Amino acid sequence: MITLSVIAALSPNSIAWDEGRGSVAGFGARRQKSEAINYFVKYRTSDGRQRWQSIGRHGAPWTPDMARNEAKRLLGEVVAGNDPAAFKQDAKKAATISELCDDYIKAAESGRVLTRRRVAKKSSTLATDKGRIERHIKPLLGRLKVGAVTRLDIEKFRDSVADGATQITIKTGKHGLARVTGGQGAASRTLGLLGAIFTFAQKRGLRTDNPCRGIERFADGQRERRLSNHEYEALGSALASMPKTIWPIAVAAAKFLAVTGWRRDEVIKLTWADVDLVTRTARLQDTKSGRSMRPLSKAACQILSDLPRTKALLVFPSSQDADKPMRGFHKTWLRIATKAGLPADITPHTLRHSFASNAADLGYSELTIAALIGHRKGSVTSKYAHHADAVLLKAADSVADQIYGLMREGPIQSNVLSFPG
Repeated sequence: MITLSVIAALSPNSIAWDEGRGSVAGFGARRQKSEAINYFVKYRTSDGRQRWQSIGRHGAPWTPDMARNEAKRLLGEVVAGNDPAAFKQDAKKAATISELCDDYIKAAESGRVLTRRRVAKKSSTLATDKGRIERHIKPLLGRLKVGAVTRLDIEKFRDSVADGATQITIKTGKHGLARVTGGQGAASRTLGLLGAIFTFAQKRGLRTDNPCRGIERFADGQRERRLSNHEYEALGSALASMPKTIWPIAVAAAKFLAVTGWRRDEVIKLTWADVDLVTRTARLQDTKSGRSMRPLSKAACQILSDLPRTKALLVFPSSQDADKPMRGFHKTWLRIATKAGLPADITPHTLRHSFASNAADLGYSELTIAALIGHRKGSVTSKYAHHADAVLLKAADSVADQIYGLMREGPIQSNVLSFPG
């Protein structure tokens, strides 16, 4: 049998085989030119191919007895019809998490990764996914093999993101600097994306399970900021006094966001074909929650009526090309916010939450608010409606009037059409 004394006496370029009572057939130790000695097991597969499977180098942790037990285990797999050496080679060639993420994004970009509504992911969602992959997933898990990731790895990943392990400031060409702070909210949202990526891996046969399933998430700590009365007044003053060098349609878009609570992309992509000023209704064909019918308040209609009507299809077009959406709205918003002296945490999305909060202050139900701002809960009945009803229009007017009052805007002009009753 291979013992410590046999290992000590092993000469260069020689092999010692396990022989005698209690030995394991095919188990051996090999020394080449160096002092290093490696344990191995030799076997034949069910189809007759000969394999040499390395076990490990002599020394911590491998001893003759430990290596012999491992040889027994590997030979047991061979008896069961497996090929441990081939499995090890496949594992070396297996995809890493980084490669899996790249494949996932490619599939999503080609429309082969669907959302819960069975539609392709939007470009804005993909941009967010890419950011979370590059800033959190790849730095912490990217080098691991897809098949080797365990629940413990996922839990450590969640805790590391929550503790700020991926915190960094990145230079960007578009907006200057991007600050990645991590935190519990980021950990929970990224864990959700990681679960989707492992589901993708399951469908491709790279795993039989999803290690993210059942992992507890932190409560999403994303703050739902709303504008104070003073901030609304400052915003109204800034919007009314922006210099003429700023694209006026971009300023109008910001005001429209404030009195409708719509998402930024919904405003920027709005076309005149979507709008009916007679029934004060907008019918959006492609939003985050699918098709959506929105009531238009008199304040919103007044903003639209004041816009120059050209041959352009878009309501809020680019200043360079009337047929293309604005690409510089973010910069315009930053100038408006700076002029108003608003804190950095107030974004266009803050206007959406503020609109919903004002609606709640006025006593409107959750379903009514959802219908006003195009939330998923309000999309169920809107699919069957062709125009906004009087109840929703009254609600839209009430909320917009309150916000206009906070912004110190003047009364709504009388030339705005009312809903025919």
